[in-house]
Amino acid sequence: MEPELISQITRYWDARIHDLVITTHPVGTPGFFRQLDEYRYDKLNYLPRLLDFASYRGKKLLEVGCGAGIDLVRFARAGAIVNGIDLSTTAIDLANKNLSQNGLNACLRVMNGESMQFDDNNFDVVYAHGVLQYTADAEKMVAEIHRVLKPGGQAIIMVYNRNSWLNLMRKVTRVSLEHEDAPVLNKYSINEVKQFLKIFKTGQIIPERFPVKTKLHSGWKARLFNDVFVGTFNLMPRALVRPLGWHLMAFATK
Repeated sequence: MEPELISQITRYWDARIHDLVITTHPVGTPGFFRQLDEYRYDKLNYLPRLLDFASYRGKKLLEVGCGAGIDLVRFARAGAIVNGIDLSTTAIDLANKNLSQNGLNACLRVMNGESMQFDDNNFDVVYAHGVLQYTADAEKMVAEIHRVLKPGGQAIIMVYNRNSWLNLMRKVTRVSLEHEDAPVLNKYSINEVKQFLKIFKTGQIIPERFPVKTKLHSGWKARLFNDVFVGTFNLMPRALVRPLGWHLMAFATK
């Protein structure tokens, strides 16, 4: 069943990697990539704070599930030696265009993150943001991430939090999540992520991704969410609501 599921996942992301809902420029143009970057870092405003891209200068970095290369561009600009893999040929084609248009170099390959064609102990950093929840066997992917990391290397992984404000909001409003129709979409508790990290020497989980105004939805539900819920939630003490973050950012050392 797993090879068939991998094929379904590949076909889905080949068709959906463009994220046309949030872009107005032709696919693959500089304007297209600029809009994807602006949208991503508006929604994920915590990433530059947690990652500090400049700190990866000179590091050999692999992104598993690199998509159109939005984060890879930031790592490469900051001086990392970047590599990217994705199941989707469409994604790799777009990532190559994105890096090239920015005058940056990267080694990008179509590859399954559950069975990587890399030697053991190869990378200083392996980055997989928003990938495990969409893969056929998340435990297998974590084992592969661990395998290709050098001793002392860092894994950076993000998964969706089952016990989050967004999951609750979805149940109440019945507004669908992005890519909810994907062949696989899993959510995890903090304790389940801790189980993933047991093969590493050290691990830390930081809940992030708190409400920001939606640009994908409209109507009264969107107005209620943007005008009432977002403001009210962000007035609450962060220490109280932190465990409810939609993204669980895991930082682990081999």
